[in-house]
Amino acid sequence: MGSFFYIPFIFLGLIILISAFFIVKQQTAVVIERFGKFHSIRHSGLHMKIPLVDRIAGRLSLKIQQLDVIIETKTLDDVFVRLKVSVQYKVIRDKVYDAFYKLDYPHDQITSYVFDVVRAEVPKMKLDDVFVRKDDIAIAVKSELNEAMMTYGYDIIKTLVTDIDPDAQVKEAMNRINASEREKIAAQFEGDAARILIVEKAKAEAESKRLQGQGIADQRREIARGLEESVEVLNKVGINSQEASALIVVTQHYDTLQSIGQETNSNLILLPNSPQAGSQMLNDMVASFTASNQIGEAMKKNKPKKLE
Repeated sequence: MGSFFYIPFIFLGLIILISAFFIVKQQTAVVIERFGKFHSIRHSGLHMKIPLVDRIAGRLSLKIQQLDVIIETKTLDDVFVRLKVSVQYKVIRDKVYDAFYKLDYPHDQITSYVFDVVRAEVPKMKLDDVFVRKDDIAIAVKSELNEAMMTYGYDIIKTLVTDIDPDAQVKEAMNRINASEREKIAAQFEGDAARILIVEKAKAEAESKRLQGQGIADQRREIARGLEESVEVLNKVGINSQEASALIVVTQHYDTLQSIGQETNSNLILLPNSPQAGSQMLNDMVASFTASNQIGEAMKKNKPKKLE
């Protein structure tokens, strides 16, 4: 009966003994207090503390952490814009005490500094400059945060401006401006292309006219040379220049008629160029049409009929 009396005490002793051991994970720091006063800092591994005397006051991660802060502010040209700033930070291994005891809410502290720096820098810039100089904003935030948070045991690894979001109406206006600029450039290119085509076409036409004129000149020169040679040949056989010229004209006239006669689909009509021959030409045309009609009627009558 007496042995059962010690069982609860043994069980309680085992619990107290087990609670004396604790494990600290990798990249983690544990703050130990003794009777409410700071005692030590333990890092990764298996550790022991005095039960009922020492206690774990808190655990701090030594890993790099990220805090995203969204700030709304106004630019120099009175445009409201929202910026998303990502702050990457970590607890300095040698300053775990400062990080744990000097600052209760590190996220709130970092957020306050980010707000302060961004709202001091962005109002100095126009909206376009905010997009271009976002790295300058990030550097200014990092510089200010490093100086302030280092005393609290925090190291600011990097700050990034990850998003810049102007008002919806401003973005729409910017898109319209961009589209107008692109249309303007496209119109300029189209105008330049059309002007080049016109210039090149004019150059080609001018060259064509020049070559055509040169060809006509060469043709006439050769004709004149041929006529000169023909007159010289006729002069050698006793025909004077006037008679030779008349003979050449008549010969060319009959050569022209012969060439016209060889063409079955020719629409060329030779008309006399003498003003006094107008009435004679009209009478000849009427007689020609009458004779043509009579020949056509005769051919129709003499045409053999098809056998039925």
